Amino acid sequence: MSANPASTAAGSPSGSGFRIPKVPFWAQIVAGLVLGVVLGWITRTYDIAWLYTTLDKVGHIFIQLLKLAVAPLVFFAILVSITNLRKVNNAARLATRTLLWFMITSLIAVAIGLTIGLITNPGSGTGLTPKDGKLPEHAGSWLDFLTGIIPDNVITPFTELNVLQIVFMAAVAGIAALQLGEKAQPILTLSESVLELLQKALWWVIRLAPIGTVGLIGYAIADYGWDLIGKYATFTADVYIGCALVLFGVYPLLLATVAKLSPVQFFKGAWPAIQLAFVSRSSVGTMPVTQKVTERLGVPKEYASFSVPFGATTKMDGCAAIYPALAAIFIAQIFDVQLGVGDYVLIAFVSVIGSAATAGLTGATVMLTLTLSTLGLPLEGVGLLMAIDPILDMMRTATNVAGQALVPVIVAAREKILDHDAYNSATSSPVDGDEVRASEPQKVAVAA
Repeated sequence: MSANPASTAAGSPSGSGFRIPKVPFWAQIVAGLVLGVVLGWITRTYDIAWLYTTLDKVGHIFIQLLKLAVAPLVFFAILVSITNLRKVNNAARLATRTLLWFMITSLIAVAIGLTIGLITNPGSGTGLTPKDGKLPEHAGSWLDFLTGIIPDNVITPFTELNVLQIVFMAAVAGIAALQLGEKAQPILTLSESVLELLQKALWWVIRLAPIGTVGLIGYAIADYGWDLIGKYATFTADVYIGCALVLFGVYPLLLATVAKLSPVQFFKGAWPAIQLAFVSRSSVGTMPVTQKVTERLGVPKEYASFSVPFGATTKMDGCAAIYPALAAIFIAQIFDVQLGVGDYVLIAFVSVIGSAATAGLTGATVMLTLTLSTLGLPLEGVGLLMAIDPILDMMRTATNVAGQALVPVIVAAREKILDHDAYNSATSSPVDGDEVRASEPQKVAVAA
């Protein structure tokens, strides 16, 4: 005879006995940050070689695991997202408005970056000189950007992780599949299955984020130290302040005025993706989480599955707008080069048009070299910023990912396809790898 549930004392553990309480994922991330700082400080203070190597390897393995999934994930995500547009009425209008809002927010971000740089003069009083810089291994240029979109073969973009070329091939394949119609259905079914498989595997990597955080933060502190950070104090503060103004100023303002939505509710829903982006420093690695939280916020799955992958490879307010604007001013001041109004216009142009070169990977070196080469500034300036880049990249990527979730919400709200009940009930609880929308996919109608 089974025991009567009512006879169990309230609050007492059932089953075999004591159960370890589940630690929230955000708390695991914070614990990883704190532990990483402590271990990094201990490593640098006491010169512990084995701990230095361990932190380096732990962080490196975590990033490599993320990168392992990037190439196939981008290809199948873009292919499937384009073909999903067939389920959306007036898809061309949705795509156009998404791109328009990407450009608008990028322009605002780069304007903030330029303003902060002109006010604070981040390159003055650092003690750094041109001889401290060194040429980057790979430099970007407009010719490389334009000619580099089309690959020489279908293998190299995947082996060399050229995300821009992978996006191009995926877009061509997606458009071709749309043209073929029913004949392409077996390929689309396979692509959707492969995408789900990749996302499932990536969830396992994401669960390792707290451990990866210990390695990444610990190594940064152990390798660079507080002295080096001090030399870049103004520049570092400028990047964080600029990103914070966009993240907590511009985005909430757009939500409140343009979309007529609660900014607090947006951050509650988007928080799992923002915190993971801060740790992983990879927009593409965070993409499955970004898509899930965007759907949680009431954006139709068919539209989110297009806009989020598209944004993860092209929408970079942190890496491609705020950062290159500030970096250009910083480097120009170190090398004693005067920038004029025309140069600032060029910076804005590069930020809006060239952001796809950043491609959602850790770091923004390609975008920075593209900006410097356009302005005629010495590329050795990139070397000045490489040491501090991991510290900057965390806040930049968090801003990127927030923007990638924001624009679909704004567009969906303005086109009257946003589920306001879902938006208002979105929580900051961790996104589960098996989470799916309760409703069946339906055709999304865009208001005229």
